[in-house]
Amino acid sequence: MKLAEGDLVAEVEGNVVKDGRVLRIDRIDTLYRLKADEAKRDTIARVHSFHADHCPVARTLRGAVEIVTRFELV
Repeated sequence: MKLAEGDLVAEVEGNVVKDGRVLRIDRIDTLYRLKADEAKRDTIARVHSFHADHCPVARTLRGAVEIVTRFELV
């Protein structure tokens, strides 16, 4: 599957909490909006299920920040 510009858009929101006198991020929530055929949903869901294991940011933050990802087809 080849994506064109604009076919994949991510909305990312971080939750910042006060930890004593310091602010820290405790959660990152990402919604991927993917322009794709409904027939590809199972493949996309399978790839989505393990993509964090190959994401440098997710691997770096694992254990310190809750990372939640979701996707929707548009």
